[in-house]
Amino acid sequence: MSGHLPKLGSKAQQIVDAALREGIYLAKKPSDVIACRNLNGRGLLSRDKKDGAVWYPTEKLCELAGVTPSIIRQGGEGGPGAPETGADRLPVPAEEIQASPTAGLPPLTRLPHHPLAALFPMLPDDELRRLADDIEANGQQEPVWLLEGKILDGRNREAACHLVGIDAWTKEYEGKDPLAFVLSLNLHRRHLTESQRAMVAARIVDWERGINQSTAGSANLQTREAARRLSISERAVAAAKRVRDRGIDELSEAIRDGRISVHTGEALSHLEREAQEEALRLEEKQIIQRAKEIRQKRQEIRHAVRLTHMAHVADAGSATAGKVTQKFPVIYADPPWQFGVRSEVTGREKSAENHYPTMPTDAICELFDEIGAPAKGDAVLFLWATNPMLPDALRVMAAWGFAYVHHWIWDKEVAGTGYWGRDRHELLLIGRRGEPVSPLPGSQPETVYRERKGRHSAKPDYFAEQIERLYPAMPRLEMFCRSPRPGWTAWGFEAGAEQEGTAE
Repeated sequence: MSGHLPKLGSKAQQIVDAALREGIYLAKKPSDVIACRNLNGRGLLSRDKKDGAVWYPTEKLCELAGVTPSIIRQGGEGGPGAPETGADRLPVPAEEIQASPTAGLPPLTRLPHHPLAALFPMLPDDELRRLADDIEANGQQEPVWLLEGKILDGRNREAACHLVGIDAWTKEYEGKDPLAFVLSLNLHRRHLTESQRAMVAARIVDWERGINQSTAGSANLQTREAARRLSISERAVAAAKRVRDRGIDELSEAIRDGRISVHTGEALSHLEREAQEEALRLEEKQIIQRAKEIRQKRQEIRHAVRLTHMAHVADAGSATAGKVTQKFPVIYADPPWQFGVRSEVTGREKSAENHYPTMPTDAICELFDEIGAPAKGDAVLFLWATNPMLPDALRVMAAWGFAYVHHWIWDKEVAGTGYWGRDRHELLLIGRRGEPVSPLPGSQPETVYRERKGRHSAKPDYFAEQIERLYPAMPRLEMFCRSPRPGWTAWGFEAGAEQEGTAE
């Protein structure tokens, strides 16, 4: 009877033969149920809507076996080829119903969970009960997806089936990207806030081992990839990681349940455990106010530390930065422009001097030769500029011996200050001198990149990574560096000892 059937094990073959012969198969032992599940995943058997021990041949099995489907008692639910209703199903004999294993067998087999299944929370008890009632009335409409015998997606469906006393209909996942599969299914079926998605992102940030882990800083490649997959900002992912690593379990649960935002949770994570518990017992408005107070206090502390650091940089910067003895074909620079901008909140002028030591444009123009003119005769320059400082940046580029050729744009998502318009982007100017190596056709990135701004003046790691990608094997110099990165020579008042040996 097997005809063109796929090769099956002895037990699976016995079950298939019985199902084709009788039009039904009654799984009387847990091992029978497991074998039927496997055949269900291959599209050969379908499960009864009401009884997880009753299985029927599918149209696919009938076709492979050369059997006319009309003589087979159909009525299974959820499997390939199964009809939508049991109207055409032949009645199951009374003695078979009495022999149904739901009463005589051990408890239903519960399946273990794959780690990726825990990315999204279980339904509350009342919603799980409603799902169970729907499955009992209408059958299980979607399979529980398995990976290596563990639930990859469908924990709620499996639990609901257990509540009504049936084994869940399962299918084996055969793709190559289980993470993308789980995210796609759940993000389409669930309505999650940015904060809830951020908590998911925090759990997947280290999942993919193939991502380059050498980039420094919180806005690294793992965080960026997680943010992209969940369509949220890197700042939200960083906040969620902080909650995951420093917050109590109840704090993470409050964010996943939608009671507080991830940024409120991040602020509360700076408290001691007992203080976090106490804060979560407050009313929602009180929790938000408590988070604001924590952020304000931390801002005051950071401001005091920044002033101390700036004084140290001003005193020791020149000696620390020194001269550059090497010539570079690739230079990346973020000058500390000296200019004032009007605060849209206070109406008063505020300056970048509040955050780091700045330099007048003439001094930046002269600096290049003072530190040793570190560009090769054939070189490319990537120079950051803000809208009001664009003419100054072009003047600096010319003074350093480069001619403007192009620019990239950083969209910071949030508008800031500005006289003619509220700026929400910065420019990365590209200049060349001589005949530098040009990027290979098709390797160039898009000219606009969007990422929410972080701490003052900090630029996304994305831009340095694109330069690395375009010029992977070339020596690269980062001027005015505040946080040295692997693979680069760092020069700057804040670059510190890590540049030792490259700048004297």
